[in-house]
Amino acid sequence: MSAEKRSFFGTLGSFKKTFWIASAMELFERWAWYGIFTLLAIYLVGSTDTGGLGFSHTEKGQLMGFIPAILYLLPLFTGVIADKIGYKLSLIIAYIMLIVGYYLMGEVTSYWSVFFVFLFVALGAALFKPVASAIVTKSTDNSNSTLGFGIFYMMVNIGGFIGPAMSSGLRSTYGWKLIFIQAAIVIGINLIIVLFFFKEPYREESSNENFGEAVSNSIKKIIEAVKDVRLSVLLIIMVGFWTMFNQLFNTLPNFIEDWVDSSILSTTITEFWPWLGNVMSDGGQIKPEWFTQIDALMIVFLQIFVSFFVLKMRHVTAMVRGFIIATIGIGLTFYTQNVWFTVIGTVVFAIGEMATNPTFSSFIAIISPKGKEALYQGTYFLPVAAGNFFTAFVSGNLYQSWSDKLSLLQTEMATRGIEMPAVSAEFSKNQYYDLAAQKLGISQSDMTALLWNNYSPNKIWIVIVGIGVVTILALAIYDKLVIKPKEAAEKAK
Repeated sequence: MSAEKRSFFGTLGSFKKTFWIASAMELFERWAWYGIFTLLAIYLVGSTDTGGLGFSHTEKGQLMGFIPAILYLLPLFTGVIADKIGYKLSLIIAYIMLIVGYYLMGEVTSYWSVFFVFLFVALGAALFKPVASAIVTKSTDNSNSTLGFGIFYMMVNIGGFIGPAMSSGLRSTYGWKLIFIQAAIVIGINLIIVLFFFKEPYREESSNENFGEAVSNSIKKIIEAVKDVRLSVLLIIMVGFWTMFNQLFNTLPNFIEDWVDSSILSTTITEFWPWLGNVMSDGGQIKPEWFTQIDALMIVFLQIFVSFFVLKMRHVTAMVRGFIIATIGIGLTFYTQNVWFTVIGTVVFAIGEMATNPTFSSFIAIISPKGKEALYQGTYFLPVAAGNFFTAFVSGNLYQSWSDKLSLLQTEMATRGIEMPAVSAEFSKNQYYDLAAQKLGISQSDMTALLWNNYSPNKIWIVIVGIGVVTILALAIYDKLVIKPKEAAEKAK
């Protein structure tokens, strides 16, 4: 039956069993990944007396920037591996690596041990990523692929919401270690699914080229695509979007924990629904990860409506408008200590993200020469990787210098000539805050206000919003010089 004559439920019924299995595995994999990654910025720099690792923001930036950058480049190689050894074996290897890696992440505490274990996790995730998308592609056809990938993307965000929500409750009740055990268990469910329920889909017979030749050819194809100036300029522009987007996970949780007073929101939720208020709160404040959750929740409920609205716009117009909305949103979240600005800013950012991100992939297809669509789509993750690389410096070095509460307090105490012990394994960050407030003769909240007024840690918003503004201007110029002349030429034919 054609797509036009098939009902919505008829289309749902047309999906093969492997599609639903792949979608379920995607949900669980994202549950595990975001169950850790959404809270990772807090865990890495957290006070050691609460189970955190006590790293600097520079170290956190490197871990959360460089390793995901590597992760998004690895599918160039892992996709070739999957084609060579088969999807089922690839998934089994990926899941075993992820189970071991996630568990070990809760056991290691030094910078380099965390770095290499997290890199091991990234290798497992990179082996999974191209296989999941390939299974969905092979399990759908022209009549149901649009809905199929829509469901698949929805599964990503459902998993991206459930994971952090579960981890948030676990870390408050049982400590940080259990969120890593949870991730390992969830991936264990995927391992059971692939062992007992997944059947290898039909794949084209592999060519006679060996692994090295296959990787070399894959890289050559990417190089061939980026030689197209229209594409390469677009990819460079998109680096700005991803650098800005990553601040939601890599920087905002720390900014909220350091500076935003969310007690009024915690009180409001607790009075309305005590159980939820207790789950979301810690020490009278809403836990930072719940603000990031707003983004995932908005996408789950509104992505279809935003996408429908965007369909009526030119692709580049939708992207520019999405950039503008996202830039305003992210700017609001870093501009003040007012928790309502954090909430509203995150909502606004999510709307901009929904208008921009899916449109980018579609936009690549439009500028692709006929017959080279798949080749050009292969470049999608290049700006994602580069965006993560540059994020390391914004969420790491820059935040450490401009916005880290501990660093600014240490500067303030030194300026006043007040001697303080160094933060160490024996003297935690929280103990430093307590002693500093005592020596200053003020409360913790007054001490935070003092640092805010003296050092303006929110000035980091200028850099983050500046990245967005430069991206908007670059895309507008790109539209005027490249896309509109192309559209005019096509109309003239």
